[in-house]
Amino acid sequence: MPVKILMTWDIAPEHEQEYFEFVIGEFVPGVQRLGLQPAEAWATLYGTYPQIQVVLLADNDQQARRILDSGDWSQLQDRLFTFVKNYSHKIVPARGGFQF
Repeated sequence: MPVKILMTWDIAPEHEQEYFEFVIGEFVPGVQRLGLQPAEAWATLYGTYPQIQVVLLADNDQQARRILDSGDWSQLQDRLFTFVKNYSHKIVPARGGFQF
């Protein structure tokens, strides 16, 4: 059963430009290399919610967990952490529409 990896974070204000360069140049290609499919990206414009939500698709829960436990994911995630704060993620069964 397909799953979604729902990730949320806030961009560190002092790293906005570097963040956007990293996401386009390294993060998206990196998650694709690992076997995940970027599906959605949302930005919060108003309210006290995480600034960014990114959704990655995996074929199943086992694939998602194997990738998230890999050294390659850890390196990509550590690099992301230099640009963001308040990071969290969870794995949920994929269904149509917005999921939080």
